[in-house]
Amino acid sequence: MDKKKFIMSYSCGKDSTLALYRMIEQGHTPLALMITINKKNNSSWFHNISSNHMRDVANSLDIPLMLIQCEGDEYEASFSEALSKFKEMGADSCVFGDIDIEAHREWCTKRCTEANIEPIFPLWQENREDLVHEFIDKGFKATIKIVNLNYLSSEFLGKTLNREIVEIIKKEGADPCGENGEYHTFVYDGPLFRYPITFKVLDKLEKDNYGILSID
Repeated sequence: MDKKKFIMSYSCGKDSTLALYRMIEQGHTPLALMITINKKNNSSWFHNISSNHMRDVANSLDIPLMLIQCEGDEYEASFSEALSKFKEMGADSCVFGDIDIEAHREWCTKRCTEANIEPIFPLWQENREDLVHEFIDKGFKATIKIVNLNYLSSEFLGKTLNREIVEIIKKEGADPCGENGEYHTFVYDGPLFRYPITFKVLDKLEKDNYGILSID
């Protein structure tokens, strides 16, 4: 692969962090972390990370942060528009942390096609459990930020992701990597970070069948 100047579609979660890590290790250059923000609560879509923590992460990673604020019905158009702007800034590709859900790949590929940049999926079709083990073994640190209560109890919230927790998640009948949305993580330290992100746990909430770790 030629050396890329890429935009990272970033969630602050483990899969996008591992994809970012692999790209940097291969000598590619990240131009920015692109994170979509829910206008209603000023937190990231899906992972519910506050904009303050995103800025902390970007500073520690030493990569510029680009926040894309949108409502749910604006999400697709806002994403495509942002990619077009990145193309004008010199980006030739956008990197995603998706593993094997074809509908996600198709959506991301379509947005990139609209912006005339290349979609890259560094983790695509690799073994899910192997990937989460790779993430842990590389030395990244992540806390479980959200759980789908259909699969996992709120007791998992705030747990540091390690091999022991992965085994417990498996025994609960959930996917060890959480690729089906069983859980989401907040990565706060690891080989890419200049310093760990500090945070304080405020509460554990339950809403719309999801458990959410509230942090400050």
